[in-house]
Amino acid sequence: MIALIDYDIGNLHSVSKAIEKAGARVLRARKPADLEPAWGAVLPGVGAFGDCIKALAASGFEEAVKNFIASGRPFLGICVGHQMLFEASFENGTHRGLGIFKGPVERFKDTPGLKIPQIGWNQVRQARPDCPLFRGIPDLSYFYFVHSYAVRPKEKDIIAGTTDYGETFASVVWRNNVFATQFHPEKSQEVGLQMLRNFVALAGAG
Repeated sequence: MIALIDYDIGNLHSVSKAIEKAGARVLRARKPADLEPAWGAVLPGVGAFGDCIKALAASGFEEAVKNFIASGRPFLGICVGHQMLFEASFENGTHRGLGIFKGPVERFKDTPGLKIPQIGWNQVRQARPDCPLFRGIPDLSYFYFVHSYAVRPKEKDIIAGTTDYGETFASVVWRNNVFATQFHPEKSQEVGLQMLRNFVALAGAG
């Protein structure tokens, strides 16, 4: 069973359906105790970082996420769920993150000819092809992005995938049982579904 963390931010329907299609039963985790029986957990996020991190804390999931990660069970952050794993974001002020990974979340630099936010398909270069999420996925596959901010990891060894959008940024990070993607695998058609299958397999939840 995969727990999908529901902290009243965003529409979880597409993520839930994609995980089910990847072969797992999904539990909508509406309170921290719901994470206890899960074999893996997914933290989605859409909109502004500050709104997401405040809602996560208000719903009691901030410490629960840290405890789940410490348990060694597979954990996946998606989009703002990916960003919240870092120390801080400077989107509409300064907001403290979960601090699982070192580094800030910063806005894209303005680049002539490129619109911010980045919305649409872009390639992911596999910096660490051994990352379990990449099994069965060709290098430079296209995934679907919607974001104006990107993570700046201080620990370069956690960068599993990179993407170019006026600059090169970390689009996939990985350390031990923690995985995170800036793109939306649930919106990325077959390659995204394969990535979710890989995560489900890691959790033994298929």
